[in-house]
Amino acid sequence: MLPDWLEPVRKAAETITADELSRFVPPEDAETRDGAVLMLFGEGPAGPDLLLTERAHHMRSHPGQVSFPGGSIDPTDVDPVAAALREAEEETGLDPAGVEVFGTLPELWLPPSNFAVTTVLGWWREQTPVSVVDPDEVHQVLRVPIEELLDPAHRMTTVHPLGRVGPGFLIGPGRDVVLWGFTAGIISRLFEYVGWARDWDPEVTFELEDRMIFGSNKPTPLPPMPPPNTSFQEGPGQ
Repeated sequence: MLPDWLEPVRKAAETITADELSRFVPPEDAETRDGAVLMLFGEGPAGPDLLLTERAHHMRSHPGQVSFPGGSIDPTDVDPVAAALREAEEETGLDPAGVEVFGTLPELWLPPSNFAVTTVLGWWREQTPVSVVDPDEVHQVLRVPIEELLDPAHRMTTVHPLGRVGPGFLIGPGRDVVLWGFTAGIISRLFEYVGWARDWDPEVTFELEDRMIFGSNKPTPLPPMPPPNTSFQEGPGQ
């Protein structure tokens, strides 16, 4: 059974559209790579929170980027829910038996990687310890308080080297970890949809560095951007 504070999110999952979450949806008849991520809500020492991971800093692309646990849907996965839970267990040691899945968000498209991603919503009903399973892939596992994500002092607009702008958050004990891109966009727009968002100053900006995005890969031209239908535009990656 979900706690009362999660009811707005459960109801939102039934009505929110892809256009209200992102400008990018999978093109019709496109051959995309299928992926799934787990947006896991829990109750930690600092109150309601989200489980996030920070990619290893030596990775060739998007080093240090913060994201929901998740990845590709394997042929052995019966559906996106199974994939999201499996990936979360592989990355953080999460016990899937303690997770109550209560919905999914509309499938969204990540043009640079051609992933069609389903966000699975979960309630961490029975919590178990989580930590880095493979340091070659994950630098740290974070439980970020929702109050921290809602605090205007933690909000900013991120500016991509190729010109895109999007919502961003400063997280971690020292506010020294930058949450941006796909994951920040989902959090920002879902929280706005359920009425949790607070006023913040979008003029506070953070310039994303090339190394945060491309790592050891050289930048490549991105596809033309469609007209925006939201106030902010997420950068590539998750």
